[in-house]
Amino acid sequence: MKSSNDAHSLSRSAGQSQPPNVNQPRDDSSGHASPEQKQRSTVAKDDDLRIPTADKPSAHVVLYQPEIPQNTGNIGRTCVAVNAKLWIVRPAGFRIDDGKLKRAGLDYWQHLKLGEARNWDDLVDQLAPRRFHFLSRFAKRTLWDAELAEDDVFVFGRETSGLPESILDPEDPRSIRLPTTDEVRSLNLATTVGIVMYEHQRQLAMAAKGMPEKLS
Repeated sequence: MKSSNDAHSLSRSAGQSQPPNVNQPRDDSSGHASPEQKQRSTVAKDDDLRIPTADKPSAHVVLYQPEIPQNTGNIGRTCVAVNAKLWIVRPAGFRIDDGKLKRAGLDYWQHLKLGEARNWDDLVDQLAPRRFHFLSRFAKRTLWDAELAEDDVFVFGRETSGLPESILDPEDPRSIRLPTTDEVRSLNLATTVGIVMYEHQRQLAMAAKGMPEKLS
């Protein structure tokens, strides 16, 4: 049996023990990350989800004589999201200050990089010598076959008739299409632009990481 002095000594020693330092990061040897480590990891992941805004656009989206202002407004919003520049080749089926266009673009329109061309030759003069891609359901190659790079130009035709033969050659390797089932003739223009732009962003991200860009 312990003496009362021994018990008093043990009690005093226990009272003198120091509380853990709450400001010191937890030892992660147990496999558990400290709150500070978790926060840094979350910030890093958030950075991976962001597309940086820069003066130089990541790509150029060309609408050849677009006809529906709501489509152009939605495409403008997508361009802001991926830091692309939107080009409109005249004549268009609406005015640039059309209310329907602005409503579709919401309050993002003020951030849009926007260019205009009087006609096709004027556009080529402004964007050459960049690499062009032509989107058409008649193209022989799919988007998944194309290698895309920063500052590329993507040309989309009218909602009702696409690109004219004077611009589009379906056999040209620069002509690409989105694969669909036989039941679907074509996709909405704004939807098509969104798919193409995010495949472009995916390939840019893979290239930055030193990984294969094309889908296998």
